[in-house]
Amino acid sequence: MSHSNSENILPEQNILDVFSGKSEENQFHIFTKMRNMGAVIPVTFPMGETKRQAWMVTRIDEAMQVLKDHARFTVDESSLDGTSNMWKAQADSSAPPTFLTRKSLNSVDDPDHRRLRRLVSKAFTPKYMESLRPRVQKIADELLDQVQHKGEMDLVKDYAYPLPINVISDMLGVPKTDQGKIRSWSAAIAHGLGLGRQDPGVAEQIRAFGEYIAKLVADKRQQPADDLISQLIAIEEEGDRLSEEELLSLISLLIFAGHETTSNLIATGSLMLLDHPEQLKKLKADLHLVPAAVEELLRFDGPATIAGPRFATEDIELAGQQIKKGDVVIPVLKSANRDELQFADPEELDITRTMKRHLAFGHGIHMCLGAPLARVEGDVAFTTLLKRMPNLRLSIPREDVDWHFMLSSQGLTSLPVSF
Repeated sequence: MSHSNSENILPEQNILDVFSGKSEENQFHIFTKMRNMGAVIPVTFPMGETKRQAWMVTRIDEAMQVLKDHARFTVDESSLDGTSNMWKAQADSSAPPTFLTRKSLNSVDDPDHRRLRRLVSKAFTPKYMESLRPRVQKIADELLDQVQHKGEMDLVKDYAYPLPINVISDMLGVPKTDQGKIRSWSAAIAHGLGLGRQDPGVAEQIRAFGEYIAKLVADKRQQPADDLISQLIAIEEEGDRLSEEELLSLISLLIFAGHETTSNLIATGSLMLLDHPEQLKKLKADLHLVPAAVEELLRFDGPATIAGPRFATEDIELAGQQIKKGDVVIPVLKSANRDELQFADPEELDITRTMKRHLAFGHGIHMCLGAPLARVEGDVAFTTLLKRMPNLRLSIPREDVDWHFMLSSQGLTSLPVSF
């Protein structure tokens, strides 16, 4: 694809700004320019005093190659040279482990990854996720019951956020009374960490989150219940299959990842539908289209901007670029999901689109474990919302909608709607 040269020149700072939340420009305009520059483009990441060579992967085939080939692209930087992972959050070494500070499912490769994933996936089977549907439905209805008579709500605070956190807390056995605390830790962590940056005060939040989980696990050891944490403890106690550190890291990951992303899908997806009235009308006319609409919303503007950084384990050529051992390689999921070579009219939202694949949940061994749950939650959330509130509309001017930037994604701070 040839484009005029002026279009192809995108200053590196503009690329870095879009990933640190400093960019004023629409992120999708920047991703289009990045794809025009190439499937794999070099950027230099400032890491404190040093600079680090990194590569942004902008198109779907190359992104899938990186995500699938864990022999040549590892998530575990310490496997290369023994140094600790530079993307890990810095926390006091005496703090309890969390997925942010120690190795966990998302930061180890096989064989450890296979062992951990096998243990958890017993609980995360599509069949089990599907069995949660009545519970998800009940939570969705209860949340809407609380606002139905008012004729208005904040779709983020009243629905998109509490729905998944209720579901994952139920599943894990987190007491209802603690959900507020978890929500504020998650928000502080998600907003306070970015690529190569950590805001002051985040370490204390991570510590508090870790201490809470350590106490929760200690309580469950004393009084096991019918929940996922109790199941994981039982697995750990059977022998060397799950260490205490792995157990705590894993639970912190499930709590954090189990709601932050799905609430983004529900909130951002609702806004995208309101932005595309003809698509919304089509969906309301036939709610059987919701599962397909969820896939298209995931492709069009999914919860995660990037996949976790990979590190080249050897010198390798990718899309004509010479990548050196140790270089950082970052698949940009939101760019790959609008790849012109893969999707017809990728900048259009089309809820009836038939697609073979998208990368919103990643790909390969690190593909999102909770994808089946997110799909059930998305299906129930949109179906229930549109069935009960067919006249849903924004109650503030569109330009006043407030976005916030998070760890590897963008989310809505609030979304006032009336119905």
